[in-house]
Amino acid sequence: MIVPREPQLRRMVAYVGLPVLLMALYDLVVVFGFKVMHWTWLGSPHVPLGLYGSAIGVIVGFRNNSAYGRWWEGRTLWGAVVNNSRSFARQVVSAIRANNPDEVPEVEALQVSLTHHQIAYVHALRQHLRQLPPWEELARILPKDEIEYLKTRNNVPLELQLRMGRMLLEAKDKGWTSHLAWQAMDRNLDDLADAQGGLERIKNTPLPKQYDYFPQLFVQLYCLVLPMGMVQQLGWFTPLGSTLVGFMFLALDKIGRDLEDPFDNSIFDVPMTAICKTIEINLRQLLGETDVPAPEKPIHGVLW
Repeated sequence: MIVPREPQLRRMVAYVGLPVLLMALYDLVVVFGFKVMHWTWLGSPHVPLGLYGSAIGVIVGFRNNSAYGRWWEGRTLWGAVVNNSRSFARQVVSAIRANNPDEVPEVEALQVSLTHHQIAYVHALRQHLRQLPPWEELARILPKDEIEYLKTRNNVPLELQLRMGRMLLEAKDKGWTSHLAWQAMDRNLDDLADAQGGLERIKNTPLPKQYDYFPQLFVQLYCLVLPMGMVQQLGWFTPLGSTLVGFMFLALDKIGRDLEDPFDNSIFDVPMTAICKTIEINLRQLLGETDVPAPEKPIHGVLW
């Protein structure tokens, strides 16, 4: 996610730089043909540029709203992962208690294991959505033998949830937590599973291809017609007006395509790395750990 404090002109220009440059060159060709070669057929003041522009603006705006809706839903679901992770760890630390002093080390080890598994879960979920291997992240959290087993699973976050569920059931059977507390913690795992399902739905169900193909086609056709409708009135200034208007439409079209997949491992993603790092810091501090990672910081104006 791009998080600069002030506009970055170079990045803005590079965003649609090549298409705009090609359009400017095309505009110059049209002007040269009309003014120098006297190809009068290139100029047509009767082209309804305003009508075409309004129609295309509505189409592109509708597609962009749909794309942003997907991006925002992804961020909202990650907010649910944050909240439920904190609630789960808080309940693990406060609602699981030893029955006698001899069980204290075993209960504390269980609390640490459950919380670390939740940390591993959010990192595995992030890599699962980005379709990247999670083993480097998990190697510093989970035992090596467990990671080797997880490598045989297709859905690593789901397997981690299964393990947490079994550990909670074991704690209930040993009398370390009440039935109501176990239900509350298990409900948190259900809510995490619901959020994961929503995130996977966004990842695995892209916008229909027509939403991407036709708006892009209409914008490109409009950019081809623009200088022809302006050249009689603007003359040699046509590239200035045509390229400026074309830049707006090209930028709008690209914005929508960039937001379609909020988990595409690009600079326009939901900042999942920063979110997971925040969860890890919060959960480790709930355990009383002092050796926690530093919060994720933007790199060249991008928060990953």
